Amino acid sequence: MAGSNGFSVSGYGPKRSTVSRLLARDSMVRRLDWPILLSAVALSLIGSALVYSATRNRTELNQGDPYYFLFRHLLNSGIGLALMIGTVWIGHRTLRTAVPILYGLSVFLVLMVLTPLGATINGAHAWIVVGGGFSLQPSEFVKVTIILGMAMLLAARVDAGDRDHPDHRTVVQALGLAAIPILIVMLMPDLGSVMVMAVIVLGVLLASGASNRWVFGLLGTGAIGAVAVWQLHILDEYQINRFAAFANPNLDPAGVGYNTNQARIAIGSGGLSGTGLFKGSQTTGQFVPEQQTDFVFTVAGEELGFLGAGLIVLLLGVILWRACRIARETTELYGTIVAAGIIAWFAFQSFENIGMTLGIMPVAGLPLPFVSYGGSSMFAVWVAIGLLQSIRVQRPLSA
Repeated sequence: MAGSNGFSVSGYGPKRSTVSRLLARDSMVRRLDWPILLSAVALSLIGSALVYSATRNRTELNQGDPYYFLFRHLLNSGIGLALMIGTVWIGHRTLRTAVPILYGLSVFLVLMVLTPLGATINGAHAWIVVGGGFSLQPSEFVKVTIILGMAMLLAARVDAGDRDHPDHRTVVQALGLAAIPILIVMLMPDLGSVMVMAVIVLGVLLASGASNRWVFGLLGTGAIGAVAVWQLHILDEYQINRFAAFANPNLDPAGVGYNTNQARIAIGSGGLSGTGLFKGSQTTGQFVPEQQTDFVFTVAGEELGFLGAGLIVLLLGVILWRACRIARETTELYGTIVAAGIIAWFAFQSFENIGMTLGIMPVAGLPLPFVSYGGSSMFAVWVAIGLLQSIRVQRPLSA
C-alpha cells in the first residue's frame, strides 16, 4: 500500500521523505560548500597523524602517554567542527547584530593577557592559562572579531542602499576598531598575530570598495611603523634574532638559526614520497623544535615527501578557491567583506607558516591552519569556515 506521498507506508516512507528534504535544492545540506568542508576535515585528520608522529616519543611533553597530543588534537578538531555547525546555525547575519558584544569580549580577553593572568609559552606572552592543562590564546579570536567588526561598519550604509562604497568617515571608524586590539597584541608582543591582522585589514579594505588611497596610505604607514618598532626596540630579543637569522641563515646555526636549518634538513630529506609516516629520522630524533605546532609542516615534508606536503598545499588551495567563489557570488557587501577577510587571513598565515619552514619567510610563530596542534587556533579557523558556509547557505538560490 502506498501513501499519498508516493512511498510505501510500511515504515520506509517517512525516512525517504526526510532524505528527500535533506537533498532538496533549498536544503542546508545541499547548499553547504562541501569542497571546503571536506578539505578542512582532511587537513585536520592529516594534522592529527603529523602531530602524533612529532610527539609520540616526546616524553617530556606528552606526560608519558604517546597518544596525549593525538587525542587532544582530535578533540580540538571535533570542538571546532561543532563550532562551525553552531556558526552556520546562528548565521553570519545574526552574528552581525552581536558584533559589539563579541568585539568587547575579545578586547577584554587580550587585555587579560597583559595582567598577571597572562602566561608566556614558547617565548610569547600571549596566553591565558585556564587550568586542567588548557590555555587560551585570545589573539586568535581577535582575527574573527576584526573581520566581523570592520565588515559591519564598512557595509552598513552600502547594504542599506545609501551609498555604493564606504565613505572616509566610515573607513576611519573601521580602522579605529581594528587598531585597538592590534595595538594591545603588539604590546604582548605577538608579532606574528599582528602581521596576520594587518593583512586582514588590507584584505577587508580592498573588498569593501574603499578608496585605494586608504590602502596605499596603510602600506606606507605600516612601513614607517615597522621602522619605528625596530628603532624603539619594542620587539623582544628573540624576535629580533629571528629576523636576523632570516636575513643571514648562516648566522649562529647552533643558536638563532637552528630552527630553520633543521626544518630545511627535515623537508629536504623527504624527497618525492617521504621516508614513511613515523619513520623520519629528524622527527624521531626530535631535532626540529615545536614540531607539533609551528613547524608541523616539516613532519609532512620529511615523512610524506613532496607529494604529501603538496597535498596539504592543495587542500589549503581548495579552501581559498572556494572561499573566493563565495565572496564573488554573495549579493551583500557584508558577506563579501567577511569572506575576503578570511581569505586574506588563511592565505597569509599558510604562506608564512610554510615559508618559514622553507627559509623564505622569517619565523613568526604562526600555526598552519587546521594542521598545527593548538585549541585556540583550531577553534578560530573552524568558526571562520562556519562563517563562509553561512554566507553560502544564506545567499539567494539564484545566486
